Amino acid sequence: MKINKKQKTTIIIGTTVIIIIFIAWLLSGSYVFTQTRVLIEKKDPLFGSTYKQWKDKFILGLDLTLVITFLSLVISSVLVYIFKDKRKELNEKSN
Repeated sequence: MKINKKQKTTIIIGTTVIIIIFIAWLLSGSYVFTQTRVLIEKKDPLFGSTYKQWKDKFILGLDLTLVITFLSLVISSVLVYIFKDKRKELNEKSN
């Protein structure tokens, strides 16, 4: 099966999205689960004691990375199927 230019572009874009999301996951700490808040320790400047506080921070996890990867694969596969050239297939069948 030969692929046309639209199909090649779709495959390249889909692969690029998958690579970028995995690089982002690796750079964000390679956590298994996505986090939206992080527990940090702060030091009280007046008394010198430490206390823990939740801070709103988004950390990409493997769960969200795999969802985006799966959606990217499905969308790319559907687009590759849609973009196949039906005129060439009809010409090949008639020959």
